[in-house]
Amino acid sequence: MTIASDLEQIEAANASGKPPVVFVHGLWLLPSSWQRWAEVFAAAGYAPVLPGWPDDPDTVEEANAHPEVFAGKSVGQVADHFASLVAKLDRKPAVIGHSFGGLITQITAGRGLSAVSVAIDPAPFRGVLPLPISALRVASAVIGNPANYHRAVPLTYDQFRYGFANAVSEEEARELYATFAVPASGEPLFQAATANFNPWTEAKVDTGNPSRGPLLIISGEKDHTVPWSIANASYKQQKDNPGVTEIVEIPGRGHSLTIDSGWHAVAGTALEFVKRFS
Repeated sequence: MTIASDLEQIEAANASGKPPVVFVHGLWLLPSSWQRWAEVFAAAGYAPVLPGWPDDPDTVEEANAHPEVFAGKSVGQVADHFASLVAKLDRKPAVIGHSFGGLITQITAGRGLSAVSVAIDPAPFRGVLPLPISALRVASAVIGNPANYHRAVPLTYDQFRYGFANAVSEEEARELYATFAVPASGEPLFQAATANFNPWTEAKVDTGNPSRGPLLIISGEKDHTVPWSIANASYKQQKDNPGVTEIVEIPGRGHSLTIDSGWHAVAGTALEFVKRFS
């Protein structure tokens, strides 16, 4: 599915006069993974913006044909890219991100650029200490080989099944893999894995900024990639902020909760939180 360019979407959002909502995808997905969410938020009166990471291809087919375009994208580069796009909006947006997009969402909020934020199964940042076995197993697909730091790394179906689609049927898992999965930059996973040992890491969040705004963290009960212990540790880092900070667990959902058959309930949870503050 091809969507309008980032700048075209921003111009349309500004022209609409509606409150903007920026969606941030994570590793192994593209902006088109948010298309159904965008329709829900548009129907609720918001102006959705679905930017890509730098150099994102337009389609899954193109992404799988040219995986090299994903290589070498760091957390800092992606965070700065989204900050520059958000700055082009006429008003502070709601920002909703999944996985590493959830980390980028929290970085953006920590810079005071968001009106309200929702981080869904967010990747960990400096200060988030738990390292569950399931999360290490997922990350090992990339960080098990140091050469992957500079590479684009696809997931095999079995890796996707364990890391994303463990809470759905085999038939749905295969459909999700064929429909959504693309290669991803290896660098962010190495950055997250070493964040607590590197004082200069880019995988860090200013959790104390009083301009952060309200933040909701959503955790999928059965997530192998970002289990509750990681999501809750992120919440504990954020909860002393003067802004509203909440966390909710979605029963029965894995890391594919934004794209699988249960996506609508997750989108509704995010929408209700955003509506409270925009």
